[in-house]
Amino acid sequence: IPIKIKSAALSFLPILTWLPSYPIKEYLFGDIVSGLSTGVMQLPQGLAYAMLAAVPPVYGLYASFYPVVLYTFFGTSKHVSIGTFAVISLMIGGVVVREAPDSMFMLQANGTNSSVPSLIDTEARDARRVHLAVALTSLVGINQLLLGLLRFGFVAIYLTEPLVRGFTTAASVHVFVSQLKYLFCVKTRRFSGPLSVVYSLIAVLKDITSTNITALILGLTCIVFLYGVKDVNERFKAKLPLPIPGEIIVVIVSTGVSYGMSLFENYQVDIVGTIPSGLLLPAAPDFSVLPNLVTDSIAIAIVGFSMDISLAKIFALKYGYSVDGNQELIALGLCNFIGSFFHTFAVTCSMSRSLVQESTGGKTQIAGFLASLVVLLVVVAIGFIFQPLPQTVLAAIIMVNLVGMFKQMRDIPLLWKTSKLELVSVFVQSGCPKSMILGHIPNTGMYCDVDEYQESIECTGIKIFHLNASIYFANSDLYINTLKQKTGVDPTVLLAAQHFQKRKSQKQEKRRRKLEKKHTVLVGGSQVLLDVQGNGQVTESQTESDSEETHFLRTLCAVHSIILDFTPVNFIDSVGAKAIKSVIKEYAAVDVHVFIAGCSRTLLDELRTLLFFSGPVTPDIVFPTVHDAVLHCQHRRPRPSSTVV
Repeated sequence: IPIKIKSAALSFLPILTWLPSYPIKEYLFGDIVSGLSTGVMQLPQGLAYAMLAAVPPVYGLYASFYPVVLYTFFGTSKHVSIGTFAVISLMIGGVVVREAPDSMFMLQANGTNSSVPSLIDTEARDARRVHLAVALTSLVGINQLLLGLLRFGFVAIYLTEPLVRGFTTAASVHVFVSQLKYLFCVKTRRFSGPLSVVYSLIAVLKDITSTNITALILGLTCIVFLYGVKDVNERFKAKLPLPIPGEIIVVIVSTGVSYGMSLFENYQVDIVGTIPSGLLLPAAPDFSVLPNLVTDSIAIAIVGFSMDISLAKIFALKYGYSVDGNQELIALGLCNFIGSFFHTFAVTCSMSRSLVQESTGGKTQIAGFLASLVVLLVVVAIGFIFQPLPQTVLAAIIMVNLVGMFKQMRDIPLLWKTSKLELVSVFVQSGCPKSMILGHIPNTGMYCDVDEYQESIECTGIKIFHLNASIYFANSDLYINTLKQKTGVDPTVLLAAQHFQKRKSQKQEKRRRKLEKKHTVLVGGSQVLLDVQGNGQVTESQTESDSEETHFLRTLCAVHSIILDFTPVNFIDSVGAKAIKSVIKEYAAVDVHVFIAGCSRTLLDELRTLLFFSGPVTPDIVFPTVHDAVLHCQHRRPRPSSTVV
């Protein structure tokens, strides 16, 4: 029972698994630099995305602090940056505007005289919208918590990459159009519901003659500058020690210009306005409004999770660790549910901030925690400095951050050519396909399930994996996870063990150098290390160790080749092809070679169309039968105890 309790605690609080062994000398400096860089970026984005959520800017700062601290304790990804995100903020804004439209807060300026324009009680409107956003966030958190506790992390596999990219690209169009009113500084109401993007665009165009030229010039200048900085950061990322913090530069400079020139008083440029200092006292959300928000909360919960887990898996694959989908749901659920009591709105990870956190040397969740402290400093001490910040500058920040999403539109022609099916249908064919490891039937070319046929014998050093299913977006994760489980070869585990062994060897080497006096001499044309020890004796050790890591991996894993039996695979889509290609690269990193056998001509054509054979993956890994693949593996790396003759 104590072991189960410990296991449950470690699973629920992942910080307990890595913080006690946190290598301060190796990681702390990188995490500090990364945390400061990400925090500097998180500050303007928090202010800007609050406008998308239709709440005052300071609530974006709250959402950039509390959830980030919580994710440090409960999250499993070391590199994602939790906080405000454009698409989620837009979804929240759509809901709160629908439930609290401007028309609910109209004030008649002069009795019943209809010729006088009505005014809006912005204070009452904003207060109501904050209550709605907080209640919605609470419900989003409850949904994510329930899904995580019920082990529903697998739902992410049904949100195929093209589907998510298509959704975010379409949402970016809505976000862009919603910011035009702030860029031109025109007074139009906010629309929600179907065709809201069209209505918003028409409203801006109708009122284009009342554009505030000062605000427009300032906004366009910021867009050009930010785009230029983004391009420089991308082109010279290998040479720059840190990305240029374009957003915070724009915020500081434009705030100073606005204050110095009194843009609000003299030129009627809309500004952020009052930013209260300090943190608000915690308060329970208004649960009376929840019935109207249930459907929206489910959509936001799933979209937020899909954004987080997709990016978390990319970083986990790159750096050789694993993320738990169910725990990520729980972590996001706690971030949103607990955060809602501190007046935050729903959050997820941001791709732009996560890339900055990773590229500036972030190693663990400590980087995100330090970024949240930067935001806390602003909220508590110097928030008032940004009160003169023009809203057109925040609109410019949002628009430039959408560039990456707009670039996804280039995928549409390719996806339409290569795989129309996954663009127009979401179906469940995965079920529970049977998986097996195949063994050789002696004196034949047949291979059968080793668990069902006693005659079948596994080939030494070779694992032959067979799964009775095609490979597409809905089961690609299942295929990869089952492959690693059945073969008993998990590259992530091997790389972690290799890293541990390397650190251990380095520590031993440092210790040895402190205790011994070393002299290297030339003996017979080769370098020999003479270690003069305390007792005066001399020992010899060769200094050459070119293949230590490879030797360690071979010692740890006896499998040198994996054969994927594609005989039952009738169809593969872009997501499935990408998953297979990725796992081939994963295994190559640990000196395990992957081959494909039994691939039909039709399937080969599909793989070529999907550009599967590129880079390190070549057609040479494909064999007509499993037996041919086995013979190749044995010829490439012969083993004396091989069973196939």
